[in-house]
Amino acid sequence: MPTTPATAANSSSNGASQAILLELVDEHGNTIGTAEKLEAHQAPGQLHRAFSVFLFDEQGRLLLQRRALGKYHSPGVWSNTCCGHPYPGEAPFAAAARRTYEELGISPSLLAEAGTVRYNHPDPDSGLVEQEFNHLFVGMAQAPLRPDPEEVGETAFVTPKELADRHAEAPFSAWFMTVLDAARPAIKELTGPSGDW
Repeated sequence: MPTTPATAANSSSNGASQAILLELVDEHGNTIGTAEKLEAHQAPGQLHRAFSVFLFDEQGRLLLQRRALGKYHSPGVWSNTCCGHPYPGEAPFAAAARRTYEELGISPSLLAEAGTVRYNHPDPDSGLVEQEFNHLFVGMAQAPLRPDPEEVGETAFVTPKELADRHAEAPFSAWFMTVLDAARPAIKELTGPSGDW
């Protein structure tokens, strides 16, 4: 994936990681500053920009990922295809495409905006808080997946019924149902009336 000014600003030439900054926003999604990633998630949380991606295959099944066990936030739980945070000044659409490629090794097809949702979800296990203004995207997964094992523990394509069964039995991220419900109108438009989403 090509290096952009945003990705270059968040990496160094010797490969050592630097502090990752997030974009702080007001209740209307206007940028008001930046904060270090972990700091922004410390209780009570600082409202920051985020994104969530929902990709589907040709059969209208949703691609889920189980977050890798090494993740500092919500490890080992199932969630939507991809989620994350734009770098300061990075467009949410570009961030969504970039992060999907980094985590799953694919570039989404027909990626389209699906609105925004504002939420506040504490994670009781870690004590961290997701205080986010989240940009939603839907699209298609039309290439073989190549997940990064440091990010993704497992993937699964599921029908609505399979999702309901899995959601009843396995742990999911605190934000999953909030972002899924907010994205449903765009998902129905993408998958058609037979998709039952």
